[in-house]
Amino acid sequence: MLCGHTVTRCKRSIKEADSSVSIYSLSVLQVVGLEMKPIFPHRKRLVVLLIVGFALPVPLDPENTGFIAVENFTSLVEDHELQLDPSKLDMLLALVQSNEDGQVCYQELIELMSSKRSSSFRRAIANGRRTLQREILLDETGLGLYKRFVRYVAYEILPCETDRRWYFHQNRLCPPPVFIAIVTIVQIIVFMCYGIMLNKWVLQTYQPDFMKSPLVYHPGHRAQVWRFFSYMFMHVGLEQLGFNALLQLMIGVPLEMVHGILRISLLYMAGVLAGSLTVSITDMRAPVVGGSGGVYALCSAHLANVVMNWAGMRCPYKLLRMILALVCMSSEVGRAVWLRFSPPLPSSGPQPSFMAHLSGAVVGISMGLLILRSYEESLQKQCSWWVIVFSFITFLLFAIFWNIFAYELLGVQIPPPP
Repeated sequence: MLCGHTVTRCKRSIKEADSSVSIYSLSVLQVVGLEMKPIFPHRKRLVVLLIVGFALPVPLDPENTGFIAVENFTSLVEDHELQLDPSKLDMLLALVQSNEDGQVCYQELIELMSSKRSSSFRRAIANGRRTLQREILLDETGLGLYKRFVRYVAYEILPCETDRRWYFHQNRLCPPPVFIAIVTIVQIIVFMCYGIMLNKWVLQTYQPDFMKSPLVYHPGHRAQVWRFFSYMFMHVGLEQLGFNALLQLMIGVPLEMVHGILRISLLYMAGVLAGSLTVSITDMRAPVVGGSGGVYALCSAHLANVVMNWAGMRCPYKLLRMILALVCMSSEVGRAVWLRFSPPLPSSGPQPSFMAHLSGAVVGISMGLLILRSYEESLQKQCSWWVIVFSFITFLLFAIFWNIFAYELLGVQIPPPP
């Protein structure tokens, strides 16, 4: 049995296992005892065995080459009754095929078992898959309702069959995709409250009391920083809310299921913030309402990802759906442009700007596309990610200085805030 101190160190090493792990840099974990079943689940037990593999009675790599023969790995799995899910077995076979000698690199094995996949790991998988005949995920039978939905999401979002199988077998109900759902529910509740209060459900921005809301972004209230975000909960009317809610549920929820709440919430909120800041620079007298900045960030990122991986995407009627999505998004922008330049009522002031739609699309095509193309990859290790982050921070700093100094220097006549 492993001692408690060694188990703690093993667990720490497992948590930190990524593309930088070296089997030979972990000599402190040389362990002979192998009775780990009560302590580790199958996947983590296998990672421990790989880490301490050179101390086993039959060494996995007797010549210290950094590679393990497939026969040795198979014996390891069978001897210790380890169970691997089908997606990992597929990738293991692809890794074997990527090496002419039928061996697998220790580092790639640890990445596979610890679900940490670097760019080199993905390249090895891709090279190996070229020589393998794969059963596609659509051939899976006897699936329950939830698993069929997971398979549908995999084909809607992911362009690679290996990634689809990985997601299908690794997907868990917890944590659920709650971010988009919560945002949509709050938007509907806020709209219902103002609809009842104003007794108006379409073109609510024509009502002076609507613009008095502490959630609306108004250039006269720029010092109230929360308005640069909170405007996403207010909408012009039922027409804008219906469009945004439908799109962010149809596209945002599947994206959140695949890429996780952290990445999708970051993309959505970046689109929202970019929307209000862009309006404060390019349309300085206009207010902003609606979650279109975040919605267009999600939609444009997904559409750009589909276009760039057109051959690999297996979603049905993709051309027709692409055209329909572009028509709907263009129509919403057209509605926003018409509303912005329509003659306002004297009591309501300027109507909301449409620039949030466009800036959200820019965020989606840049930051969003990189996020969607980096499924299960670390963004922090990609140079292009830091270029995008630096560009966004530069834009953010410029917008802050613009809002502090430009209005007064340019003599912009801001409509009196309600």
